[in-house]
Order: sequence, then structure tokens, then C-alpha cells
Amino acid sequence: MNNLNDPPRWNIQPNPRGRGAAAGDGNQWNYALLVPMLGLAAFRWIWTRESQKEIHRVTSQYENDISTIKGEMEARYRDTLTERSRAAATLELELEKEKQRVKGYKQALISQTQQLMEERKHLQQEREALNEEKQRLMKSGAAGAVLREALERESDWYHRATATLRELEGQLVERQNAYCSLIQPRDQRLEMEKNMLLKVVKDPAVADLDLESDLRDIFKRDKHCADLLNMDRRKNGSLMWVYLKYWQLQVTVQKHKRAEEAIFAGKNRPYMK
Repeated sequence: MNNLNDPPRWNIQPNPRGRGAAAGDGNQWNYALLVPMLGLAAFRWIWTRESQKEIHRVTSQYENDISTIKGEMEARYRDTLTERSRAAATLELELEKEKQRVKGYKQALISQTQQLMEERKHLQQEREALNEEKQRLMKSGAAGAVLREALERESDWYHRATATLRELEGQLVERQNAYCSLIQPRDQRLEMEKNMLLKVVKDPAVADLDLESDLRDIFKRDKHCADLLNMDRRKNGSLMWVYLKYWQLQVTVQKHKRAEEAIFAGKNRPYMK
């Protein structure tokens, strides 16, 4: 007689083969495995979603940081470029000013040299004229005797002035060597210049030559130096050598002028028997 509440094969039952007495518990084992699998799947889905959110957050933060850093670096680059452009423009302006200043110095030195050459030429002409006059007076008897005596009186002054110029030449050579030296202190050169200025002011032998202003002009304008391998100190300087020749001509002319003034002042009389 069939049990209508439990018809055979109507309910799906687990395969009872091989299960023995525990075959009737298969349905419980299936549900027991299903719950952890569903929990694992739910955990994996939650973890994946949270991971994606974290990845998205980190990516967004990274992109924002990169954008900020890039903006700051671009701003710094622009500022640096602007600053360097401004510095370059300033340096170019200063360089142009220095070029113009050097050009001005060169032109002034050339002009000064030309002026000194003209004065030297003029003094040379005066010297030749005085020599001619001296020769003429020496041949004129008593007047020649007066001129010889006057020139002899001025010889002592002439020798002292010439000796002073020779000493001054040596000091100028040392001063120019100090100016061209890369290791000699600047204070030492300034001390040399100060001593030379004091010397020409206090030395009566050259007091009438106005050497002080000429020396200051040399100190200001003579910047010529020979090459670094040069061992001859006398190759340094340019304007100073022109001045030295000019001073020597001045001394020679002054000797004759002093003798002439002495004659006209009546300090020398022709020798009378």
C-alpha cells in the first residue's frame, strides 16, 4: 500500500550508494558546504569592491599630487627662467657699460698720448732752437761767455733733476710691475704711489715740473701689462714711458730757460779784465 505522504522517488534524495547508515544525512552536508561558499563569495565581492574603491582613491590622490607637483615645478621653472633672463640682461648691460668704459679709457689714452707727443715735439723744437741760440751766443764773444757761465751754474740743478727722474723711472717700473702682478697686494702698490707723490712734491729739483698731476694721470690711465710669461719688467706700462721722455725734455728746456732768466736778471756778468 503506497504512502501518499511519501511517494517513492517523488522527492529528490541524495544517492544512498556507498553511504551506509549515514546515507540519510547527505542533504545536511550539502547545506553545510554551501554556507561557507556563499560567505566566501560575499567576502570576495565586498573585498573586491573595497579594493577598487581604495585603488580609485589612491589613484585620484596620486594624480592630484602629481598635478600639484607639476604645477609647482612649472611655476618654479618659470620663475627661475625669468630670474635668469633678468640676470642675463643685467650682465649684458653691465658688460656693455664696461666695454664703453674701456673704449673711453682707450680713446682718452690715445688722446693723451697724442697730446704728449705733440708737446714732446714742441719741446724738441724749443730744444733745437735753444741749442742753435746757444751755439750762436757762444760764438759771439762776451755773450757766449755769459751763456756758458749761466749754463754751468744750472748744470748742478740739471744733474740733480736728471738723477731724480732716473730714480722716479725705477719706482714707476716697480709700481707698474705691482699693478700687473696677480699676487702682489694692492696696498703695497698704493704705498708706492703715495711715496712717489710725496717725493716729487718735496724734491726741489723737480718742483717746477709739476710732476704730481702727471703721476696721478699715470696711476689712473696706464693699465698696460705685458703677457703673463714676460720676465722683463720694463715691458710693462705705456703712458709712463711717454711721460718719462717728456719730463727729460722738460728738464733740458728748463736748464736753458733758467740760464736765460739768469742772464736777463743780470746775475751773470761777462768776465772783464
